[in-house]
Amino acid sequence: MNPLVFQGADASRPATALSVNLNKVALLRNQRNLTIPGVVRAAELVLDAGAHGITVHPRPDERHIRASDVRELSVFLQGRPGVEYNIEGNPFHNLMDLLRELAAAGAPCDQATFVPDAVGQSTSDHGWDLAADGARLAPLIAECHALGVRVSLFMDPDPDAMAAARALGADRVELYTEAFARSHLGHRGEGEAHAALVSRYAASAEAALHAGLGVNAGHDLNRDNLADFIAAVPGVQEVSIGHALIADALELGLAQAVHGYLRCIAAGLAAKARA
Repeated sequence: MNPLVFQGADASRPATALSVNLNKVALLRNQRNLTIPGVVRAAELVLDAGAHGITVHPRPDERHIRASDVRELSVFLQGRPGVEYNIEGNPFHNLMDLLRELAAAGAPCDQATFVPDAVGQSTSDHGWDLAADGARLAPLIAECHALGVRVSLFMDPDPDAMAAARALGADRVELYTEAFARSHLGHRGEGEAHAALVSRYAASAEAALHAGLGVNAGHDLNRDNLADFIAAVPGVQEVSIGHALIADALELGLAQAVHGYLRCIAAGLAAKARA
């Protein structure tokens, strides 16, 4: 299913696609000199369960997703028309070489999410500073377009930065949602401080849409907070979820975990429609 497919009679409201990040599957596999759990097999299971896309974030040290995983998933996904393949990473490190390789093989990914993480960073923890990095990002965004790849920029919820992201040539932004997740946990989805933060995310999405950008979201979204985020933030086309979904799968199984997240998305969209 393509993330741009609309649901229901209201064609102005896009559906929200679920892209499953498989980094933690690869991390577990890499603890032993074995091939289990298999990253491609995990992709097959989550897609069979109804996920719309696959996300990987191959870091230079290959501590979880390896370059070989990126290649093997690319081959596998050629047999899954309509599935979105999203590769995240820092374009100043190893990401661009992988994108060039896939494109040269005639199988470019659908989306590259540019993330400003450091080489040794444990996980992504901030969005791009476009004033500092925009001049270096613009030619790489243009190169991705030449390779047939859509570009999403990992961004903090800053409404004022969205027009600048579009001016660089980005197609989408991925709103970094850790602050939302932490606030939702601390305030149980209530309180003035939480409401103000949610308003900032909503305003950022609105600014992105106004600038002509698509809106993605990810980081620490889970079954407790996802529906509330979808309900409150306009136009979210895709959520990328890995850590929480894989953790839930330890209890529920991969298929049931995916079903749970799809129900959260549906609940959020339904609440938005009622508002």
